[in-house]
Amino acid sequence: MKRQDIHKMAVRLITATAILVIVPIILVILFIIINGASAISWEFLTAPPRNGMREGGIMPALLGTVILTFGTAIVSIPLGIGAAIYLAEYASDNRLTRWVRLAIVNLAGIPSIVYGLFGLGAFVLFMNFGTSILAGALTLGLLTLPVVISASEEAILGVPQQFRLVSLSLGATRWQTIRHQVLPHALPGIITGVILGLGRAAGETAPILFTVAAFYLPKLPQSIFDQTMALPYHLFVISTQVPGMPLSIQYGTALVLLMLILSMTLVATIFRTRMRRRRQW
Repeated sequence: MKRQDIHKMAVRLITATAILVIVPIILVILFIIINGASAISWEFLTAPPRNGMREGGIMPALLGTVILTFGTAIVSIPLGIGAAIYLAEYASDNRLTRWVRLAIVNLAGIPSIVYGLFGLGAFVLFMNFGTSILAGALTLGLLTLPVVISASEEAILGVPQQFRLVSLSLGATRWQTIRHQVLPHALPGIITGVILGLGRAAGETAPILFTVAAFYLPKLPQSIFDQTMALPYHLFVISTQVPGMPLSIQYGTALVLLMLILSMTLVATIFRTRMRRRRQW
């Protein structure tokens, strides 16, 4: 068999595999849009639930998800990027750092319910934060941290070494080199990792189930020590715990959550594309 034939077969196999992965995802998205679009309205997005959550809107759950995502970003972004900078630029290549990197990779694969149980024991009970936004944000921050660290470190290591050498040879300090030469060029990859992590956190149910989510709480939270509703848990509740729930509200809630995560991904993609166009290498 000729090399060109092998290449064509490989391309066809990869294309078929991609289609097998992409088509079911598109079908699921279209199914949710078709069944949930009828429920989307201004009242649905801005009103609290009524009549045992069978009527009204999802505003408390939507706002709670936004608050938790913002809190997760505050916890995970500084720590994750700082750890990535240290591992990529300062830490020496020895057994300890290799074990740390292995631990980070393993933490990224731990089921989210384990993080929820850890958050319950560490933040809710031991630190006495109670079932609150603070405990939920800290738990989701830990869940997101391995993804942010791994993606940020890979982005930093992907910057050519010549940039560092030229900057240092011109008299810049190591931190000045990292700040003005390395991080700007690594920013697209860092942003991608951050958005992937936050998207995962926004859609998680198990961690917030133990640390922050309320079954039914139409009032808005007043402080970080209050409980809040959240879209993933709200969707679980109205799908499994509320009899007689209209399917349109269930699919409408799922559609809002899906659009929230997809919009975050779209913003990250646009930002990453624009940043990459400015690259000179």
